[in-house]
Amino acid sequence: MVDEWDLCDTNLKRISERDYKVAVLPVGATEAHNYHLPQGIDSRHAAYVARRCCSAAWQREPTIVCLPTLPYGVDCNLLGFPISIHVSQANLDGVVRDIITSLAKHGIRRTVILNGHGGNEFMPLVRQLQSDSGVYVFVCNWWQVGQDKYGEIFDEADDHGGEMETSVALAICQESVEMKQAGSGQTRPFALEALRRGWVRTSRDFSRATFDCAVGDPSKATANKGALYLDLVCERVTEFLVDLARADDDELFPHAH
Repeated sequence: MVDEWDLCDTNLKRISERDYKVAVLPVGATEAHNYHLPQGIDSRHAAYVARRCCSAAWQREPTIVCLPTLPYGVDCNLLGFPISIHVSQANLDGVVRDIITSLAKHGIRRTVILNGHGGNEFMPLVRQLQSDSGVYVFVCNWWQVGQDKYGEIFDEADDHGGEMETSVALAICQESVEMKQAGSGQTRPFALEALRRGWVRTSRDFSRATFDCAVGDPSKATANKGALYLDLVCERVTEFLVDLARADDDELFPHAH
């Protein structure tokens, strides 16, 4: 059975008979995540959420298409760990811009970037695209979607490769997670008080700040926790996709009257 919401699965005949309104572009990264998670887990997470949500949204609004996942991201601060792959934000923006421009040529003027990596910063590009070309681009960092319920599911904060990311990985690709290899996720604090308090920010070189390329303890991770969080995230993102596809395209969009 063909999944018409999946651009890689459908074909020209079916596409020609559809009026797609919303495209979903998953973007990930290829980088180290502690010793126990696969190098491509950001891309796997983004692809899973995008595909699950597009499939569910299609049942209610068959005008949504899921694009192939971009597997590389901005990882210059993780290059101290073997075969983390870095793509500059400028080059990543260039690829995303070309994709969105192509979609606009085909009448798709609403794109959701389903982002799976914290180092990717798309908002400057989004502002410029909407100003220059009249398309509408929305950025969704999937891991932040359920932050208001985070403490009801997880015990520890997770910044990189900790309890939440590991739980979600256990839920979607348990065979690729080697929990016996996991490090503690401990980090070295900043030396400067302003950085510790957060009112001054800088980039973290993960090879200096961490012992195992992780910021967060994965030891309490379970597949059940990951499934609970994914259910919450995917329900919310699916609802957003349906609403976005159905929203009127008037002079105030995406603002209310």
